[in-house]
Amino acid sequence: MTPPVDLSGRRILLGVTGSIAAYKSCEIARLFVKAGAEVRVVMTPAAERFVSPLTFEALTRQPVLTESGESWSDDRNHIDTAKWAEAFVIAPATANTLNKLSKGIADNLLLQTALAYAGPLLVAPAANTQMLRNHYTEGSLKMLKVNDVTVVEPVEKLLACGDEGSGALADPLEIFYQTARALLIDEFWKDRKAVVTGGGTREAIDAVRFIGNRSSGKMADALATALWLRGADICYLRTMANPGLPAQIYTIEVESAEEMGEYLIDCIRVAKKGVMSRPSMNNPNPVGMIQKPPYLFMAAAVSDYRPRYPQEGKLKKSALGEHWTLELIQNPDLLSSLDKTGIVTVAFKAETDPEKGRENARQLLDAKGVDAVCYNHVGEGKGFGSEENAVTFITPDREAELATAPKAELAYAILDEAKKLSNE
Repeated sequence: MTPPVDLSGRRILLGVTGSIAAYKSCEIARLFVKAGAEVRVVMTPAAERFVSPLTFEALTRQPVLTESGESWSDDRNHIDTAKWAEAFVIAPATANTLNKLSKGIADNLLLQTALAYAGPLLVAPAANTQMLRNHYTEGSLKMLKVNDVTVVEPVEKLLACGDEGSGALADPLEIFYQTARALLIDEFWKDRKAVVTGGGTREAIDAVRFIGNRSSGKMADALATALWLRGADICYLRTMANPGLPAQIYTIEVESAEEMGEYLIDCIRVAKKGVMSRPSMNNPNPVGMIQKPPYLFMAAAVSDYRPRYPQEGKLKKSALGEHWTLELIQNPDLLSSLDKTGIVTVAFKAETDPEKGRENARQLLDAKGVDAVCYNHVGEGKGFGSEENAVTFITPDREAELATAPKAELAYAILDEAKKLSNE
């Protein structure tokens, strides 16, 4: 798949060491290239035994930096390459490389480049379980983390050596996402808590049937991903698990409006925990750190009604007869009932009426007590289930038209508008 991230013009250095997982580095390089990044590769001599430098040159259209190819007549050397890179990710990183890297040992070209590099560094370990569990390696990983090196944790599976346990290289897409985050992090969103809801709720009729809607959850996925890539601390309540979400986003799977409401109260409470009031006439010198005010993005399509009497088993057609009347009751209005003090709230409103839809959306500002509304006219290839969307970002004093774009791209435009809601 092509990740929904634009890295056009960004410069990424990929380090490849001598692990059997080196072949997966080809997929990592491909993901970076497809996202628009300029990619260069540096390899250890051991890595060349697993993958040919020619493979990476074909994928990146850039010469590969190797021991035999280092040049001082141009920039194909460890000093200039280190200066060129905006992000440096070593994937796979062997136990040998991890231990040397933590001690500042630079006895091959890749380690020399790492020692000369001053930007965000990421390592994705891949080694036998016992080699990673060895106290020397564990100590090295701790030392790297203390020195702000991002460790993309290995996964647990059957390893090439036949052992089963932690040590397999992380999924290439996850390595891609964590590298992208290092490049795209935004100081405004960094470490800011945010709660996102997404997808259409499912209100049970019986054990197999439900009342639902056409919401795909794709817009909420894009928002959660964009927030995480910008550095936010996310709690994502979703009704459906679409593929491709960064694994580090904290997600809670829910089904009904009632279940979403219960979790939402807890998520907001945690997000607001520690938030202190700013200096005021009554409290001109508040003590302690002031946490960045959290955000709530209510992108879920919450069902207005639910069956009054949901059944435990499956209702039989023969017992229901030719005509079936289903009694519904109204669900609680989550947005109205939530305590939104201390949290910036952005609501989402989908309308099919092109004439009254915008005004209906604007009325939410007062009716629901929110700071902004993302209004979109559903239809014409936009909205539910589609890959593109267009919204009008409405606040009490302005409206911003965000033109039709892929939902991943639109999510960043929404975040740019949401930043303007803060008084910071």
